[in-house]
Amino acid sequence: MEDMKKNIFLTGAPSSGKTTVIKKVISALRLPANGFYTEEERVAGKRVGFLMMTLDGRKGHLAHQDIESDFHVRRYGVSIANIETIAVPSITPVNRNIIILDEIGKMECFSEVFKEAATRALDSSNIVVGTITFGGDDFILGIKKRGDMEILEVTPENRDMMPGSILRKIASLRTIE
Repeated sequence: MEDMKKNIFLTGAPSSGKTTVIKKVISALRLPANGFYTEEERVAGKRVGFLMMTLDGRKGHLAHQDIESDFHVRRYGVSIANIETIAVPSITPVNRNIIILDEIGKMECFSEVFKEAATRALDSSNIVVGTITFGGDDFILGIKKRGDMEILEVTPENRDMMPGSILRKIASLRTIE
């Protein structure tokens, strides 16, 4: 049997459907899980920011065009405080929970605390399902080179099949634990 990697990550172009795949996995997952996913916030059809939503119901802005911050990606100010008080605690390994980590990207990686928490989650015995940006800085490229990472590219052609494929991988990993 192929060496199964316990960290299953999606990458792809912006708007390729990575988070949609993650949300479908979350809704179909019949195992305990913790973590977060991100969503665009739109007003009158225009994107104004990004929200982080934890699986236990907490939410806050990851970035917003009205946030004053020392850290920006394009016109969005990044909320380091929200990353560290919402995203970071949500990806702490708990029991045998599946960890959802959407995403390891430029905005999140402005926080050293987030990078440490993401590394702890990846180093844990827990299965981690997440998304990771195309390209990236040295930290992100280092994550991609880990031997325990399986990185799948989401495309318009495969995104509808991805949730089922990921759920089957999780089931296989759980049976060989």
